[in-house]
Amino acid sequence: MTTMPELYAQNVNSGALTADPAQEAVLPEFERIRAALEDAGRKGWFRKTPEPPKGLYMWGGVGRGKSMLMDMFAASLDVPNRRVHFHAFMQEIHAGIHAARQKGLEDAVAPVAAKVAEDVRLLAFDEMQITDITDAMIVGRLFQALFDAGVVIVTTSNRVPDDLYKNGLNRQLFLPFIELLKQNMVVHHLAAATDYRQDRIAGSQTYFTPINAEARARIEKIWQDLTHGQAQPHTLTVQKRALEIPAFHNGVARATFYHLCGRPLGAADYLALADAARVLVLEEIPLLSRQNFNEAKRFVTLIDALYEARVRLICSAAAAPDFLYVEGEGSFEFERTASRLQEMQSDGWGSD
Repeated sequence: MTTMPELYAQNVNSGALTADPAQEAVLPEFERIRAALEDAGRKGWFRKTPEPPKGLYMWGGVGRGKSMLMDMFAASLDVPNRRVHFHAFMQEIHAGIHAARQKGLEDAVAPVAAKVAEDVRLLAFDEMQITDITDAMIVGRLFQALFDAGVVIVTTSNRVPDDLYKNGLNRQLFLPFIELLKQNMVVHHLAAATDYRQDRIAGSQTYFTPINAEARARIEKIWQDLTHGQAQPHTLTVQKRALEIPAFHNGVARATFYHLCGRPLGAADYLALADAARVLVLEEIPLLSRQNFNEAKRFVTLIDALYEARVRLICSAAAAPDFLYVEGEGSFEFERTASRLQEMQSDGWGSD
């Protein structure tokens, strides 16, 4: 069986990866889990022989290779495992809980957790973050049930555990979950100096005008480079509402102007998007005026949210920022948005 350090070395030697000391430093943790799972499988471990290994909570800045390492690890396993984005998993859990309640079950979490534990020995979550009060109230009992059933959890996050659900409603009720994570998972900071996602964009044009076939083709090339064709529709929960993102993969989101600004969305939606995505591909921004004033106001709010969260923006638009909104109510206020759009095009913006 090939070990994780050996797999990593093979990818470096083939040129698929560049050796990174911070990434190499976490490989023993992955290998510890992989070896324990493989050994337990041979011994019939889930019949009460040795204790399952501690999982892994790997956190660090965006673009440092966390998801890549997770993919490599999950693919290396010969035991039942599942690799899934954390938000997508929680949506499934909510659906399962709803179905259990429809059957009149008093404890709706237990059967859902039991079903997960029947199917897998390891869960690999990407981008754990808690922004919704409903998720915050469920994860403690859910994870406790999974740990009790011997399921090993490995997850990536942009946040240290103590910052999960920071400033959230009734956060004091969430704190035991943080302690549960620390007890059952090794917390490892992936302190890589290089943002590989930014490197893939570095030097590339990110604002395309006019909107034509060439702009679409160039954006598509960037999109494929960032997502490797693995994007899927994604749902964010915002104040108990569902915000659908048409395409999402590994912190990279894609939508049209109409999808995000042509519908009655607000600041909470854009803040949730900015929290989930580190790169947004936004297509077909039209000329703005009094004729589409409401859409223009939403666009201003969206850009403010992206700017404050340092999200990288790749977009196609009908005109350069200074000429997107040149007449009508709100054109003067749009000057700040135009300035931010200009700044967000600069190479390296969003990398800190």
